[in-house]
Amino acid sequence: MSNGPATLTRRRGSIDVVDAKVAVNLATAQTYSENVFLFVPNLIGYTRIILAAVSLHYMSFHPKYCTVLYCISCLLDAFDGHAARALGQASKFGAVLDMVTDRCTTTSLLCYLTSAYPDWALGFQFLIALDFSSHYMHMNSSLVTGSKSHKQVDSDVSRLLRAYYNPTTLFLVCAGNELFYISLYLMKWVHTPLSVSFGITGFLGAFTWPELMAWVSGPICLYKNIVNVVQLWKASKVLVGVDLAERAKAREEEMMRGKED
Repeated sequence: MSNGPATLTRRRGSIDVVDAKVAVNLATAQTYSENVFLFVPNLIGYTRIILAAVSLHYMSFHPKYCTVLYCISCLLDAFDGHAARALGQASKFGAVLDMVTDRCTTTSLLCYLTSAYPDWALGFQFLIALDFSSHYMHMNSSLVTGSKSHKQVDSDVSRLLRAYYNPTTLFLVCAGNELFYISLYLMKWVHTPLSVSFGITGFLGAFTWPELMAWVSGPICLYKNIVNVVQLWKASKVLVGVDLAERAKAREEEMMRGKED
C-alpha cells in the first residue's frame, strides 16, 4: 500500500499550490490583458447562458423562439473549446462554467418536461439527479487525482469514458441527447402528421416530425445516460480508492511516529 499514497501525492501536487485566499487575491488583482473572466471562450459561455435564459422565458408560450434560442445556446458549446485551444485561453473556470451551463440548461428543459408529461415526471427527475450526481462526482474525482481536465480519462480507468470524451463523440452524443429532449418538448406543440405537412405516405407519414426526431435521437439519449451511470460508478471507485490510499498513508505515518517514540 505504500506505493499508492506516494503516487497519489505526486499526482495531486499540481493542484495543491494555491490556497483559496491567494486565489481570490489573484482574481481580484488580474489585469485587463490577462483577465480570465474576459477570455473569449468564457464570453461565449456567458452568451450561452443569456440565450438559454431567454429561451426559458419563451418555453411555455412560444416554441419557435424557445427552440431556436435553445439550439443556438447548445451549438455554441462546440465553439468555446475550439476558441480556448486556438487562442491559448483554456482555463479551469471555463471548464467548470461550461459544465455548469450544460447541466443547468438541460435541467431547466427537463423541469418543463416534468410538467408537460406528468406521468413521466419521476423519470425526468431521475435523469436530472443522475446527470448532476454523475458529473459532480466525476469532476471531484478528477480534481483529487490531479487531472488537468475532467475530459481526460485514461483507458485503464474506463475505455467507455475515454471514447465518450473524444471531442467529436462528445459533441455528437450531447447534441443527440439535447435533440431528444427538444423533440419531446416540440411534441406538445406539433400535432400535424408528416403525411399532411410534407405529403409523406406510408409508415412514416403517421408520425409528426418531432416524433420522428425523438425516435432517431432516443437511442443516443439512452447511450448518454448509460455513460452517466458508468461515470458515476467509476468516479465513486476513484474517490474510494483515494480514501483508502490516504487512510493507508495515515496509518503508515502513525506507525513511523510510534517507532520514533
